[in-house]
Amino acid sequence: MANVNLREAHDQFKNFLKSKSRSNATIVAYGKDIDQLITFLETLAKNHVHEITKEDIESFLAKLTQEGYTPKSISRKINSTRTFYRFLKVNEYVTDDPSLLVAHPQYVLGAPRILTPTEYRALRDAARNDPRMYAVIQLLLQTGIRIGELAELRLSDIMPEGLKIRPVEKHEERIVPMNQSVRDALERYQKARPQVKDDHLFVTKSGRPFLIRNIRTAVERYFRLAEIKGAKVNDLRHTFIAHHLKHGVSLVLLSKVVGHKRLSTTERYLEYVKDRAKENTHLTEL
Repeated sequence: MANVNLREAHDQFKNFLKSKSRSNATIVAYGKDIDQLITFLETLAKNHVHEITKEDIESFLAKLTQEGYTPKSISRKINSTRTFYRFLKVNEYVTDDPSLLVAHPQYVLGAPRILTPTEYRALRDAARNDPRMYAVIQLLLQTGIRIGELAELRLSDIMPEGLKIRPVEKHEERIVPMNQSVRDALERYQKARPQVKDDHLFVTKSGRPFLIRNIRTAVERYFRLAEIKGAKVNDLRHTFIAHHLKHGVSLVLLSKVVGHKRLSTTERYLEYVKDRAKENTHLTEL
């Protein structure tokens, strides 16, 4: 077993994630989580992968708790650590995985924030004079795609049969239906889109890809302009799912459209939907 330095292993881990076509957002998130863990371990004078124990990881998590991290955030950091250790084991840098001995904290998922018709109409109205952001908001609201999927869209992904969503990480490729409102918003945006070589659908004025963090910041700005409190970008996806469940769209169809790996993930929204209509197979416009 090699005596591998933690920092060297961290760099190799990030390269490993890139080789597996993980999204930039995932690579950054995992990288920061492991960097935070390693920084803590260095305070314990532990600099090599084989030196780390279950107690060291638990001490790190206890420190995060004292600093005010939520159970959900701590659970995510445990997942990052376990992914890091899977990489270490595959490369035979370690034989044991102490992260498997660390229990996830228990927490209850909060209810999804579902926008009212008044709210999402106000959001659209606030962005109406910005063709790019109006198209972004319409896409997120009217198709239910993830923000990461939106950031990866290419011009060629706009197809007669719908919007092609490329496979990202464990999510398979799928075709998402587009209603006329979405097509109109995209057509308007494409007329205003900078004429650049980059084939990303959404680009900046300088022609660079419109990154996830910048998309999120821009959408949240329009939430504020529309005076919508307590809403985030992912709530547009929640709203799409809840709206279609309320209007009776088949759970199986909706699960495929939004790319849920498990039907139970879609079913979870039923408890937030009242007066569900008779089941049908037609998506409706928001």
